[in-house]
Amino acid sequence: MDCWKEKESNTWTFPTLIVCLYGFFSMLKPSEPFLTPYLTGPDKNLTTDEVTNQVFPVWTYSYLALLLPVFLITDYVRYKPVLLLQGISFIVTWLLLLFAHGVVAMQIVEFFYGMVTATEVAYYAYIYSVVSTDHYQRVTSYCRSITLVAATTGAVLGQLLVSLADVSYFHLNAITLASVSLAFLCSFFLPMPQKSMFFHRKQSSGTLPGTEKTVATVSCDRPPSCQEDKSSPSADMGPASEQQAGNAKPQNHVLRVLLQLSKDLRDCYSSRKLLYWSLWWALATAGFNQVLNYIQVLWDFRAPSHSSAVYNGAVEAIATFLSSVTSFIVQYVKINWDLFGELALGVFSTIDAVSLLLMHFTTNIWACYAGYLIFKACYMLLITIATFQIAVNLSMERYALVFGFNNFIALVIQTILTVVIVDSRGLGLDIVIQFLIYGSYFAVISGIFLIRSICTLVSSKC
Repeated sequence: MDCWKEKESNTWTFPTLIVCLYGFFSMLKPSEPFLTPYLTGPDKNLTTDEVTNQVFPVWTYSYLALLLPVFLITDYVRYKPVLLLQGISFIVTWLLLLFAHGVVAMQIVEFFYGMVTATEVAYYAYIYSVVSTDHYQRVTSYCRSITLVAATTGAVLGQLLVSLADVSYFHLNAITLASVSLAFLCSFFLPMPQKSMFFHRKQSSGTLPGTEKTVATVSCDRPPSCQEDKSSPSADMGPASEQQAGNAKPQNHVLRVLLQLSKDLRDCYSSRKLLYWSLWWALATAGFNQVLNYIQVLWDFRAPSHSSAVYNGAVEAIATFLSSVTSFIVQYVKINWDLFGELALGVFSTIDAVSLLLMHFTTNIWACYAGYLIFKACYMLLITIATFQIAVNLSMERYALVFGFNNFIALVIQTILTVVIVDSRGLGLDIVIQFLIYGSYFAVISGIFLIRSICTLVSSKC
């Protein structure tokens, strides 16, 4: 039996199945679309101002504080321990949601949910450490698709239970606790990776990041500024150097890796094309996450949950489905993205701005729902385009690094927005005014890229 398990663990199907099960149960959260009604309802009895200005901002701060160290530790400990940590954080989050009371307790909930969000990198990176490159495309599709399926299923399930079975929000959270507990159990069955992307590239030889597949990852049309640096010491290492690297002290190895990562970042961002796409990524993701964090508060303001029917679950399910469709159709759009990419960023960011301003000015909950659906679909369309535009000229290692750094910058921007606009120690603006600012923020983004696109188109004609 043990031999059979070992054999299964060495194939790509077994770890893919387990990690997909983990992803499904961790994203199957029927209570999530109803978080604000739950906190402001009789179960927790918080005010809307307390939820908006004191509770929700803690998630942003904890996410920012944890993201960078978790990103590095995840690779250093080879993913599985961090997935276990995420599972524990999920369970603690929902135990507190169920049984704790008061503003401070809910702030602790947000801290642990920040831990959950920061450790998501382990889910998406784990599978690349246990399967061969031949299966990357297939397992990526499986892992990302299963989370979309789970999120949609959870939202639909939550809406059906609330609307048809009159299930309380407390019991929805109990169902979510059971689901994330199953995810935690699944994580124990994940095979322990023998390599990682940066710190454990090849355990047997102790080579440094950048030495493996250096030539293989360079394409002839890659921008020189973002090619693998063949002249770097790690690329020139002969057998003697490799042996020295293997015998080096662990702290020296970590320092060399960090220095290599900083050099890679500098090289990659010297590409103007990658820099502009990354700029949009950081700016738009900051605004998108801010809207997602507070959209339920706006819905509850327009149609109070204690006196109106709540359709948050249905709206989130439709939004996820539309996002999946828009992300899927990108592969069939054949245009010159170098020429028209910034124009697309400007146009769809304008649509995002209009959607957010609609949510500010309208008092109709259905118009708010429609604006949110348009906003999320447009963002997911653009982030998919930005993802492959950034990834097309990068190796897997450098893509992960740029992806992580872009998200870190987005989180810094989001934290600034939270401190200034939302936090009670800042302006502490009400939710309606916040969405006026978010709409104006996306209008500025659209202006930047529309002007850039005009300059690009004019220069191409000259």
